[in-house]
Amino acid sequence: MRFTSKNISTLLLTGSLWMTAGCSDFLREEDPSNIAPATFFTVPEHAQAIVDGTYENLRFHGDGAGIFSANFQMLDAFSGTAETETGQNSDLNNLYSFQHTGDNLHLSQWWRQLYEGIGNANLAIEKIPTIPRITEADQKKWVGHAKFLRAFHYFWLVRLWGDVPLLTKPIYAFTDADVTPKRGSVADVYNLIVADLLDAEAAGLPMTELNGRASGAAVKSLLANVYLTMAGFPLNKGAEYYKKAADKAKEVIDFGTASPDKINLFTNYADLHNNATENRLEHIFAIQYAAGIANSNYQSYFLPNNTNITASGEVGTTVPTASFLSSFEAGDKRMVEKEFFFKSYYDGGNGAVFPLTKSYVFKHFDAIANGVPGTSGTGNAGLNYPLIRFAEVLLIYAEAQNEVGGPTTDTYDAVNRIRNRADLGDLSGLSQAQFREAVWRERWHELCYEGITWFDMIRLHKVYVDGSNTFVDFVGATLSTAVTLQQKHLLLPLPAGDFRNNPNLRPDNPGW
Repeated sequence: MRFTSKNISTLLLTGSLWMTAGCSDFLREEDPSNIAPATFFTVPEHAQAIVDGTYENLRFHGDGAGIFSANFQMLDAFSGTAETETGQNSDLNNLYSFQHTGDNLHLSQWWRQLYEGIGNANLAIEKIPTIPRITEADQKKWVGHAKFLRAFHYFWLVRLWGDVPLLTKPIYAFTDADVTPKRGSVADVYNLIVADLLDAEAAGLPMTELNGRASGAAVKSLLANVYLTMAGFPLNKGAEYYKKAADKAKEVIDFGTASPDKINLFTNYADLHNNATENRLEHIFAIQYAAGIANSNYQSYFLPNNTNITASGEVGTTVPTASFLSSFEAGDKRMVEKEFFFKSYYDGGNGAVFPLTKSYVFKHFDAIANGVPGTSGTGNAGLNYPLIRFAEVLLIYAEAQNEVGGPTTDTYDAVNRIRNRADLGDLSGLSQAQFREAVWRERWHELCYEGITWFDMIRLHKVYVDGSNTFVDFVGATLSTAVTLQQKHLLLPLPAGDFRNNPNLRPDNPGW
């Protein structure tokens, strides 16, 4: 059954399967699509079904947004570290040039899909406790999953749009008051996010999880990220929240120290995009895909446009800028061919070496889909997309703890673990200000092309100048893509359709 809010989004009880290569029980679930709530939440198994349907919504991230574009590309387009090789998609090109308006397809799809996931989570949170014969432990666990997902969706929304409608109950009919909601404040949205994550943290989830659902480590890592963001713009909660972020990240780091076979950095960068290592060690939480069942269609957007070097599609609409590539330190292993980037591949995926005219992103490269020497690619990508890596947790800790009282042995250790993997020397002897910017630089380089850089820019109100390896204020900064940023760019305009249909959303964000 479909639950529709005509002015915000289409809120669906999808019941779709949340499928992973490593969790066969997901693949055996019956599809409960189009089943009404009155006849659905009747047996304990339905709790897992609605939660798995909510996890499935995360795949909107890689869904198409017009020709040669996908939703996830919006974040990298804003970062100044990427450009496109095609001109066919005006919506995507307008993001790169910051000429976007509320009519941009990417904006409307992010808004709609985030509220769709929130709608599913709200339904799960309300209905799971009413299911007959469900145990208290299972009720707590599945509601915990739903609250983690609601928090994640709202975390995206509040950073992109600021004040947004704060919906915490399902919408069942056009007569519901929440069909035309007012915008909640940024502070209220963050209060809900934190409350949801604290509930999820207390839900009894295992610290690590191989099946693709959230683990205790995923909850703690996301909460650390939320606290770090709250410490910066626009809430500016400062030292108290930097301390909260550091403490929560340290819980994950300490678990990894005690159990390095469960949470750790990968030794080899290749394991970041190895199907066999999904949901393991460094991969704390990811969007789940399975080749031939739920293909990871984001693959083609990182590959050079129309070269036929692989067995899968090639679009070339998220391409590293030359200036960003030149900003990596000399000797950085991430710049070695086929580590984070590549400048040649094999004709057809498994033939002779095929040189490219520039470097492209390799950190998301699916070798099974694209082919390797001696083995043809399948053409179907099933590689997960990372949302939380242990590398980010280390950098959250290093940044936050430094803000509490300057660099310490532990903060140096956290950032140097990442630098050492890149064959770079240890940081040492830095002032608090020097260490701060050193960690920011590591975030820009280690976490590039993972949809993180833009959010760093707006929480810090800073922009990395790759030509000088320095940071400048956001407003007035000129990106390597020749865009000069304005105050209004810190938030997106509200999607035009919703803005026109719901007078309670007005006024629009400043400058739009």
